Amino acid sequence: MFKKDGLIEEIRGRFAHVDTCPFQGPRVFFENAGGALTLKSAVETSTFYASIPDNQGRDNVAAAELMRVIAKAKDDMAVMFNAAQGQFFVGESGTELLFRMIRTAVVESADGGRVVGSSLEHPASRSAAIRWAGIAGKEYVSVPHNDETGSVSAEDYRPHITPDTRVATILHTSPVTGMAVDVEAVAALIRGIAPDCLIIVDGIQHAAHGRLDLAAYGVDGYAVSPYKVFSRHGYGIAWVSDRLGAMNHDMLIGGPSENWEFGTRDTGAYATFSDVVDYFDWLGAQVSDSDDRRERIVAAGAAIHAHEKDLTDAMLHGTGNLKGVADMDGVCVIGGVDNPLREGLVALTVDGMTGQEVVAALNEQGIRSHVRKADHYSGNVLNPLGLETCVRVSMCHYNTEHEVAQFLAAMQGIVDGR
Repeated sequence: MFKKDGLIEEIRGRFAHVDTCPFQGPRVFFENAGGALTLKSAVETSTFYASIPDNQGRDNVAAAELMRVIAKAKDDMAVMFNAAQGQFFVGESGTELLFRMIRTAVVESADGGRVVGSSLEHPASRSAAIRWAGIAGKEYVSVPHNDETGSVSAEDYRPHITPDTRVATILHTSPVTGMAVDVEAVAALIRGIAPDCLIIVDGIQHAAHGRLDLAAYGVDGYAVSPYKVFSRHGYGIAWVSDRLGAMNHDMLIGGPSENWEFGTRDTGAYATFSDVVDYFDWLGAQVSDSDDRRERIVAAGAAIHAHEKDLTDAMLHGTGNLKGVADMDGVCVIGGVDNPLREGLVALTVDGMTGQEVVAALNEQGIRSHVRKADHYSGNVLNPLGLETCVRVSMCHYNTEHEVAQFLAAMQGIVDGR
């Protein structure tokens, strides 16, 4: 847990609706993988910029300020993601941006060859890769993920990477199992066999847990959805390397060739992500003594990871006199109990109950969770396990051990009452 006295209270005080839903009343929010809580500063910033009538690129003071805010946000993103080159831009959503990056990579890479992804991936990247590989006449190859670990490794990719691999996609963290993928290791494996391969990463589930480092990953594209990392709905953020950014892509005829954005963007989107970066910076200052902004953000990511591990350990193994879900009769934890790849999420099933029934029973006790079904979003993970549903309990660093205890007490009652 966070060691500084009062820090968790300070953290929770920076988020809107941290313990109360305006529609339901008091509740524990364990649905962070579906959309994290929003920073109060992001709410205020969004409201302010929604009221501004001016557009960017005009010859007036307001337009100049909007351009300054956007430029600052891109600089902030570069620090948070540790991107020494390439460019950031915003779009409709993380999914839309993944489609656009993957489309460009597949269509504009050399003819023939293969496009490689994994069965762990969210359909955002998997659908785009399969669709555009077919259109471009390239072979799509799916790397089977490991059902036991709920992840996929570089060694899993190895048999499927050939020198003519043109594009590869990687999921950074699974929104179903909660398990991370070692992007750096997978990308290095791919580069060693197919040096010119374009590598696109879906970082949507991973971003809220910190520890972003594009310089280390050696990839060409990365996308996040800011509503899953303490900002708001309505936009996505993408980064493209200089190499991918220079490729022929959708753009206005006669416009700047390096521009990846369409139309006038929402300045408030950029500004609210600066709020996110400022928050990571603030948190890093609470857990480290560094004077360097990047070092503080790295420290924040490490503290977030440690706190969330404490929370998931308590959920799995118990706290106080409460049993953990791993010791409850009829409860199965997907991806294994003691899995070092876990990032703030426990996916489980209860014998004799559907996921919908468990989620509804938890909701009646003021605990927000989510059911994952064997549909186009989660069937790739659940079908091989023979499951129709599972319950996703997803935490973030503003959650507390007390909230975990509330969940465990409720779960014990549900299990006993079957």
